[in-house]
Amino acid sequence: MTGLGAVFRPQLPPERLRALARLADETGLEELWLWEDCFREGGISSAAAALAWTERVRIGVGLLPVPLRNVAITAMEAATLHRMFPGRAVLGVGHGVQDWMGQVGARAESPLTLLREHLLALRALLAGERVTTRGRYVSLDDVALDWPPDGPVEVLTGATGPRTLRLAGEAADGTVLTAATPPEGVRRARRLIDEGREKAGRTDPHRVVVYLLTATGPGAAARLRAELIDEGVADVPDLGVAGDADAVAKAVQRLADGGADTVVLQPTADEPDPEGFVRFAAREVRPLVS
Repeated sequence: MTGLGAVFRPQLPPERLRALARLADETGLEELWLWEDCFREGGISSAAAALAWTERVRIGVGLLPVPLRNVAITAMEAATLHRMFPGRAVLGVGHGVQDWMGQVGARAESPLTLLREHLLALRALLAGERVTTRGRYVSLDDVALDWPPDGPVEVLTGATGPRTLRLAGEAADGTVLTAATPPEGVRRARRLIDEGREKAGRTDPHRVVVYLLTATGPGAAARLRAELIDEGVADVPDLGVAGDADAVAKAVQRLADGGADTVVLQPTADEPDPEGFVRFAAREVRPLVS
């Protein structure tokens, strides 16, 4: 069955998270995803709070920008969440928006090299390994976590370009695709991910998570169109969906047919009723998604 989630967008103030996380938990939504967009809300702190406020919903963070973090800190924080809330934290790392990384003096000359080194070290640390490595960006000397996760955990990465998608298949356990990815883009991403998996000799599962820009209720079509224009992707066919639960479920299915394992409904930045959006996803769309 295709997984379904929704996004808590960081355009909302942090104090709104508690009510929305609890609502997602109570309505049976499978996953609630958070973003660490500069310079809004911290991903780990928000995830920890959301997990503590809830009982069953999985909390995803997509993404944690690796230029901002020493990999040991990423591993320590991730392991802490996995031990305190087993099976409920879903963490993804990525390049980060390069302009934002430049604003804070963290822009890497080779984002791909940094991401590769970070992923390899992070997965090794979370697997309980003792790591010594001397990379271009990641340097660890006999580092091991005192409290690694009790079992295997997935590390996802965000990817758009061909090289990063191949790297995702090679070095991550799953991939997060942006809402600018139509069904055909998911198929293309799957092919590139599989190329990386084949290169690395990997046969383990690889989850693909795709955001779907979604608008429902009064003015839905206009709100969707305005956001697509603002993001510069208004001319991309079959991107986003506006309408009722049936229309949204069909759009989810198209992404699933393209290779998505989980589709996360992303409200527009000006969504007038975030609580209503969560209820809509859980109570109206979920029953229609197979």
